[in-house]
Amino acid sequence: MSEQTFEFVKTNGVTLRVATAGDGPLVVLVHGFPESWYSWRHQIKALSEAGYRVAAPDVRGYGESERPEPIEAYDLESLTGDIAGVAEALSPGEKAVVIGHDWGAPIAWNTARLYTDRFRAVAGLSVPYTPMGDVMFLDMVHKVFTERGLFFYQVYFQDVGPPEAELEADPAATIRRFYYAISGDAPDGTWPTDKKHGDTLLHRLPEPPMPLPWLSEEDVAYYDSQFRTSGFRGPLNRYRNHARDYAFLKNHPSNPVIQQPSLFIGGTKDLVLKMFRGDVVAAMKPNLADLRGCHLLEGCGHWTQQERPEEVNHYLIDWLGGL
Repeated sequence: MSEQTFEFVKTNGVTLRVATAGDGPLVVLVHGFPESWYSWRHQIKALSEAGYRVAAPDVRGYGESERPEPIEAYDLESLTGDIAGVAEALSPGEKAVVIGHDWGAPIAWNTARLYTDRFRAVAGLSVPYTPMGDVMFLDMVHKVFTERGLFFYQVYFQDVGPPEAELEADPAATIRRFYYAISGDAPDGTWPTDKKHGDTLLHRLPEPPMPLPWLSEEDVAYYDSQFRTSGFRGPLNRYRNHARDYAFLKNHPSNPVIQQPSLFIGGTKDLVLKMFRGDVVAAMKPNLADLRGCHLLEGCGHWTQQERPEEVNHYLIDWLGGL
């Protein structure tokens, strides 16, 4: 584990635990689902040694950060406000860089969009930047999956209770099976595309051959300890805010085209990118005014910065150095 310290930052009505390391311009790292500050363990060390102050919070609801109960406490307006508050607390009066992975990527993209006075650059891993379209994402998913009797994980997550019970029954097994199924190590077809509406997330996801090249038993044990502390309600509540987020961003007066220098890193085997039709780079360019790089890592799955830490660190440090 990299040498980091933990700070508890009060921001936007909650207290977040933030792993910090290094000195220099601030870089905030935002994790996704179901993850932790720990998902950035390789980047915290590399970026701090490259001359940056790195801050990786447990997103609200995770780890040792505060865990509000209401679903609406996890909407995008709240979470972008959290990240802006972390940046202000750790680097008052100076602009920071924000980088996000998975759910952390939309948080990062939109934090940069909404707080242009606080962030000078933004990068996303796995999830490209796309402004809200004419149809809410969950409505589109219902037409493509639910109305055809097919399983889609974000639909499954809408019901409060059963998903929490499934994922909390054995957090270590949840991490092993879910991480492996959408990683670059898993053979094609490990994530079943023919599951039926009404199935559960872990149904038919196999146990992986541990350890994986990028995920040790010790890593799983740490994640397990974090989710035994936090549970999964907060993380799952993030998925229950699609309608609220859609209305918020569609009606927000800010420019949906992000103006700051930006970067995208993804994997050629990431199932998230398969949701996007056509050329990801071409689709992002109209909405990122200063896209300075788009790197697709051959054979990499969804867990970009954990599966390919050296490549990700190289691209991030090179991009940061050019800002």
